[in-house]
Amino acid sequence: MNTLHAAQAAKKASIAAGVLNAAQKNKILLACADALLRRSPEILAANKIDMELAEKTKIAAPLIKRLLFNNEKLTESVQGIRALAVLPDPVGKVLSVTELDLGLTLEKVSCPIGVIGVIFESRPDALIQIASLCLKSGNAVLLKGGAEARETNKCLAGIIQDITVREGMPMGWCTLLENREEAVQMLSLHEYIDMIIPRGSNEFVRYIMNNTKIPVLGHADGICHVYFDDSAETEMSVSIARDSKCQYTAVCNAAETFLVHEKAAKRVLPPIARALSCTEMVIRGCSRVRGIINAEEASEQDWRTEYLDSIISIKIVHSLEEAVSHINTYGSGHTDSIVSADADNARQFMREVRSANVFWNCSTRFSDGYRYGLGAEVGVSTSKLHARGPVGLEGLTIYKWLLSGSGHIVADYVSGAKKFIHKKIL
Repeated sequence: MNTLHAAQAAKKASIAAGVLNAAQKNKILLACADALLRRSPEILAANKIDMELAEKTKIAAPLIKRLLFNNEKLTESVQGIRALAVLPDPVGKVLSVTELDLGLTLEKVSCPIGVIGVIFESRPDALIQIASLCLKSGNAVLLKGGAEARETNKCLAGIIQDITVREGMPMGWCTLLENREEAVQMLSLHEYIDMIIPRGSNEFVRYIMNNTKIPVLGHADGICHVYFDDSAETEMSVSIARDSKCQYTAVCNAAETFLVHEKAAKRVLPPIARALSCTEMVIRGCSRVRGIINAEEASEQDWRTEYLDSIISIKIVHSLEEAVSHINTYGSGHTDSIVSADADNARQFMREVRSANVFWNCSTRFSDGYRYGLGAEVGVSTSKLHARGPVGLEGLTIYKWLLSGSGHIVADYVSGAKKFIHKKIL
């Protein structure tokens, strides 16, 4: 099936998927979770092929970390599906009700977007998250994973397609595209595809944004910051620094830059550096940082770089205002956190930083759909469309207006024979 036929089939399937009720969708999700566990030997064998090829071709270390799909990740993915099944149905929620006049009622009701094209990086678990979220939200989906995960993605997609169609999803609701050319072909199919969510390289995301009429929801970079205010407690600072950077370096919500208030620098930098040293972290710092701890010289480009690796850039700032200015200048609008004992400073930081996720006294790694209770995520949006931050179930729905009357006509209101009352019911 070529991309056009896949998109046409998805458009047709999206109509049927959009009217399934909660019980039907939840039953299918649970069957999918069981099937993935039952066929785990096939999945792990496919991933072994991808891992061996990746090591042979010496792809980047961050990609290899994302590519690994072992029993632990499969178990986490299945738990995510089961958690998703118990969440409320995001479709058909009545968001507001207004009585325009007696017998004339307007409802705002949530509904699926339709057909979503998702281009994602080398994490096979992303395929499971995306497909299950689209199923629960009543959307059809075209999936394009990284070439390095080809065998794992084919295996996962095949299992998901088989079991979900057998259990009641319409044929064509979920299709895996297998090469970059097919993904590029999607960009011209605005008649059939309603939204694209890209999760690839910076260059590819920007290419997509510049070469399609289809609305694009996503982010190009994850340049995340942690700012240690002058009142930051030392032990908390060390813990949050280590978790934000070291817990998993190859993800978009890992911190890439630490900003430290000059009054806290000599107190918090040495223990932070010691905490990072156990992970063979490369530290790049401004001249003032290098006067306190051992670090390589940071360049202007470091403030603009998403490393996705064991590298951190650190800068000492004079004030909260300078930290906010730095983040709004060099950040990507993804996730930024302040460590501070001063509630007023924290509130100012949270008001003024323009990112989609802004935290106080916690790790940037909390920026995640599953951790937010959204039922995993299809990606993180730094745009200012209908969804920002981790895009979960609600981010995969929009709404429509439903107006019910009994022969009402506009002419009566234009002539003055009738008047609107606009009574808010919900």
